[in-house]
Amino acid sequence: MLIEFSVSNYRSFRDRQTLSMAATPRLSKARNLFKSSASSERLPDLLKVAAIYGPNASGKSSLIRAMGIVGRLLAGASGSNDEPMPVSPFRFDRALKDEPSIFEYNFIQGGMRYRFVLGLTSQRIVREQLVCFPRGKETLLYDRQFDAEGEHYVFGKTLEGGKDVHGAWRRLTSPRMLFLAQAVINSSEELGQLRAPFSWFQTGLLVIEQNNMIGLSTASIRFLKMVSNHTNDLRDFLKALDIPVSAIALDSDDCTSLQSPGKLTLKDFLAAAQKDKVTLTHSTVSGTADFDFSDESCGTKNLIGFWLPWFMMNQAGGSGILCVDELDSSLHPEIVADLIGKHLDSGLDTQLIFTTHDTHLMNEKILRRDQFWITERDAHGATSLFSVHDFEGRESEDVEKRYFEGRYRGLPLLRQG
Repeated sequence: MLIEFSVSNYRSFRDRQTLSMAATPRLSKARNLFKSSASSERLPDLLKVAAIYGPNASGKSSLIRAMGIVGRLLAGASGSNDEPMPVSPFRFDRALKDEPSIFEYNFIQGGMRYRFVLGLTSQRIVREQLVCFPRGKETLLYDRQFDAEGEHYVFGKTLEGGKDVHGAWRRLTSPRMLFLAQAVINSSEELGQLRAPFSWFQTGLLVIEQNNMIGLSTASIRFLKMVSNHTNDLRDFLKALDIPVSAIALDSDDCTSLQSPGKLTLKDFLAAAQKDKVTLTHSTVSGTADFDFSDESCGTKNLIGFWLPWFMMNQAGGSGILCVDELDSSLHPEIVADLIGKHLDSGLDTQLIFTTHDTHLMNEKILRRDQFWITERDAHGATSLFSVHDFEGRESEDVEKRYFEGRYRGLPLLRQG
């Protein structure tokens, strides 16, 4: 469960900006909330959905990219030591050119609240800190910092393993690798204290950038080929969204049946999805016809791609977070609204965070004021992120109308020429 995420000095984000999933008290729509699972600690209810609006180039996509930064590090996206780390500081302030990009995640996993702080430059990790909150008391697990005098570690008194194990983990951690990942990978099964926060980043937080959707659609097909008995799930998912697919035929030159799909990651499917041939049978009152995957519309391909993280989120023990850039891309507004409704009614403690231009969703019958977020860039090119609930207004007001009236800002400034 995500409580809040903050970012600074990354792309268009200069100053620290925070997306909060903590629900505002005394607003209605109980189906939009769930109780936090932190044991022995009373926390606010959490939101199941956050919709992020704003003009083009206002920072919406950068926010989603920022949320996925740990996932890219775990996937080895930075490549060789000659390639820069996947960060870019705010470019319109020269004083920030050599300063690190900072990312902070506050989340709950396995009944425990955690805070993870990461600082990156183009060359290396300069800050990595993990704190937990047993019974609400802040407790350091480890703190890693790099400065002009070198790299320094502080290990919390409650971190399991002991001095020798901590030293071994430290020696195995290169400047461009996460200590959290190295500690988990190189620890015995008896040492499980860091596994919970690590698993949250590895499989609990799924971040889908817009340019990955077509790759995800091929990954969805590979998933169906590798794991039997789920083809009908995709078929029924599409049919429920008015895509008349009655059958899906899969053919692959190389495929291995897997018994434990929950242990696989999206990266596994993306890497294996190149040899598959897919035929979708469409049914109408005039009969049926077979279509190759390449013949399908962009909207259908996007839905097929979206289905895999949707399925994994809803099968992951009810504790997943799915972040999607441009959820409404090539999709009818009614389909997007239906997907959100299904998510709200799922009964699972899962969260959907997405960017969109579809203002039809600014409907008080679907979402609450504190679930609408807006990005806006100022005259210096810096992004601000704020909630509609930050502005005065009534719960029953027409949010879409007031948005277009400029009451919440976040509209493009169009010049007449």
